[in-house]
Amino acid sequence: MKVVINECFGGFGLSFDAMMLYAKYKGFDLYAFTEAKDASGKVMFGKRKFVSVQKGDNPFITHYAKKPLIDGKPDEKSYFSERDIKRDDPLLVRVVEELKDEASAKYAKLKVVKIPDDVKYKIDEYDGNESIHEVHRSWS
Repeated sequence: MKVVINECFGGFGLSFDAMMLYAKYKGFDLYAFTEAKDASGKVMFGKRKFVSVQKGDNPFITHYAKKPLIDGKPDEKSYFSERDIKRDDPLLVRVVEELKDEASAKYAKLKVVKIPDDVKYKIDEYDGNESIHEVHRSWS
């Protein structure tokens, strides 16, 4: 089995292109938005005014699986995060293998690790840097 992990400090994350390709392979449309900026270029957090984006590696991009409502605000129920994708999802593995370094978000370096199919695993993380460990029994 193949599993995707992040092998650098920062944290797991997919690039814009990887998110869009994953959605395409999965068979649904994905819409990317970024928070609006004020006149000086600062992000206006919490204003909930969204501006559609086409492409970019912006850490403030939010993805939705449905088009925005008429007033320009997205349907919060359709929020989509790469953190909800199972790390052994064959389509996630495919995206990372196809896009290579281009699959990683700004603060990530994604890697596909092959482990035996019958292993029950967990992903451990320290400051975003991840490793795969076999699950063992433990008692307290």
